[in-house]
Amino acid sequence: MNRVAFVIDGFNLYHSVRAASRDLNGASTKWLDLQKLCSSYIHLLGKTAVLTEIHYFSALAKHLENKDADVTARHRKFIQCLEATGVVTEISRFKKKSVTCPSCHHRFDRYEEKETDVAVALKLLELLITDSCDTVVLVTGDTDFAPAARTAQRLFADRKVVFALPYKRKNLELAALAPVSFEIKKEQYAKHQFPNPYVLQNGSEIWKPEAW
Repeated sequence: MNRVAFVIDGFNLYHSVRAASRDLNGASTKWLDLQKLCSSYIHLLGKTAVLTEIHYFSALAKHLENKDADVTARHRKFIQCLEATGVVTEISRFKKKSVTCPSCHHRFDRYEEKETDVAVALKLLELLITDSCDTVVLVTGDTDFAPAARTAQRLFADRKVVFALPYKRKNLELAALAPVSFEIKKEQYAKHQFPNPYVLQNGSEIWKPEAW
């Protein structure tokens, strides 16, 4: 049996999902059932491949609440649905950073997602160190994860690190690192959506946010 774990770079995937919605003429894509999406690609990893766990990493954009009061509430609803389907979520934060424009020298605040990349890289290694899986699928198109993938492959030559490249996040450098890689099609986002409303085991309902 080939035990497969998915590790998802949430913000890289989010921007991909937004692009897919635009290219699908506004089709619903954000209400994404990651359990079903990941399961739809498991056959690419061999006849004995079995999906054992999914880890989703992201951060709550609380700094945007002044402009959009419901931005984190929508994200929390999505996270609640993910967790109800067995997805393990790890939610980090944004940190304010003061920067200076090199042209006009004006200082302004910018918010950067903190800890997520490190958390993803550590989860990759943790899964292999603890013998939790035989294959790790990194869902990202971000080359920042290339060193972690190379390290994992060097230390665990008998395991596989695979890249699932989100729609419009194709990355040849990452694809070249992996024995197997594949691109997620925009149509798959639209196909694998949570029902609306999503009904939890206790009977309570979670409604998809408008414009999702």
